[in-house]
Amino acid sequence: MRLILLMTVLTTITSSNIFGQTPKDTIKNIDIHEHRKNEIGIAISPAYFINEQVFTFAMHIHYTRNIPETKFGVGVSFERIFLAPKHSTFGLVFAYRPIEKLSFTLSPGVTFEDDNPVSLFAMHIETAYEFELGEFHIGPMAELGIEQNGVHYMVGIHFGIDF
Repeated sequence: MRLILLMTVLTTITSSNIFGQTPKDTIKNIDIHEHRKNEIGIAISPAYFINEQVFTFAMHIHYTRNIPETKFGVGVSFERIFLAPKHSTFGLVFAYRPIEKLSFTLSPGVTFEDDNPVSLFAMHIETAYEFELGEFHIGPMAELGIEQNGVHYMVGIHFGIDF
């Protein structure tokens, strides 16, 4: 229930800002893409593991290369869960930006648990809304991690640099 409430609040905040975009973001000018070629981002947040019913701390780092003249990007990612259940996930990133400041990413990958040397399939789904500060951006993010041994979600802050 808390997750539904949180996602509703984030959606409301994000959508209220979406409709206040400048004229360059309208359907009439949909072919304008001002994204830089590359982005390095980091997200820091608490993570809640549903099966274990425990909060922990997580960090997610990614590199995305934007595909020219599209709203898509591809890249690589790394996520580290620092407290129990400790693990690291390496993945590919497939990004989509329906508008300039909003991004959705899908990241299939492999998880390596600290207590178990076996690699496990993982899928992460993330959304972020960015407030630009020159070449940098910062904003809220939410992520759902689906792994063979459980599910976790994160809500935190995304920092990034475009170059």
